[in-house]
Amino acid sequence: MIDFKPVEIMDRLWILPFYEQFEIWGSHQNFVNLFAWAKIYNYQWARFEDYLVIKGELPDRGPYYYYPIGRGDLKQVLSVMKEDARNQEHELVFCGLSPQNMDELKGLFPGSFEFKESRDSFDYVYLLENMVTLAGKKLHAKRNYINRFIKRGNWSFEVLSDDNLGECWEMNVEWCKAQGCMDDKNLAKEYCAVHRCFQYYHELGLEGGLLRLEGRVIAFTMGSKLNSNTYNIHIEKAFGEIQGSYQMINREFAAYIQKKHPEIIYLNREEDMGYEGLRKAKLSYNPVRMEEKFIAIYTGD
Repeated sequence: MIDFKPVEIMDRLWILPFYEQFEIWGSHQNFVNLFAWAKIYNYQWARFEDYLVIKGELPDRGPYYYYPIGRGDLKQVLSVMKEDARNQEHELVFCGLSPQNMDELKGLFPGSFEFKESRDSFDYVYLLENMVTLAGKKLHAKRNYINRFIKRGNWSFEVLSDDNLGECWEMNVEWCKAQGCMDDKNLAKEYCAVHRCFQYYHELGLEGGLLRLEGRVIAFTMGSKLNSNTYNIHIEKAFGEIQGSYQMINREFAAYIQKKHPEIIYLNREEDMGYEGLRKAKLSYNPVRMEEKFIAIYTGD
């Protein structure tokens, strides 16, 4: 039996050291994301033996699990998760599987799962150095946007702090109104998750930056470390009508990360959620790889 409990802010004290021991690569298992989206996806966690087990729920799919992280008898843990699904009378579904996770499942339970690609959930991973320098022909357009932005006038980059966090929230509210967040169910959910990041900014160990133009906040971003060499960008908002605002906040925060965290090699900028415009924008930065994710549905032994 697995004793699940809701994800709460104090759970970071135990889960974060666990992630440091068993490195994660997909942004969906980052504690910031688990906590920020906990009420939306009903995230729960449990420790079974030496494994961390996460359970969530999608409105259109029902309950699901993330692949367990830890060491020991993996087949036993997976079997107990299968039993939990049966006891709760729902399908056994795994989301966010890596290709390696998929291979393990196939080996441990041959012929028992149906696998589906989850393209909308693929993480975009970039070389940090490329995001700072924007060198090369493929990123020439990004440099042009930044040069045009610089010519607009008096701009500045600031690290997020108690002194300017409130201004960023006001900018986020304005951004959401312009985007029609309340009319888009995905953006409405994101609004709630972003609000939790503002509420628990320090407790979550978040870092961030903002961009001003003529004194006005026109962009902000937040992130945290994902593993020993990868940094996770959780939020990036800018007024798109101001050309170069997204490119500039992206570059300035990447430079900040490089200076503060010299061990970081990669930036994980998360998924595109199936939005064609977002997909095009993330692909345009020439990712060094995609963190592929799959869904597994138990079909029986």
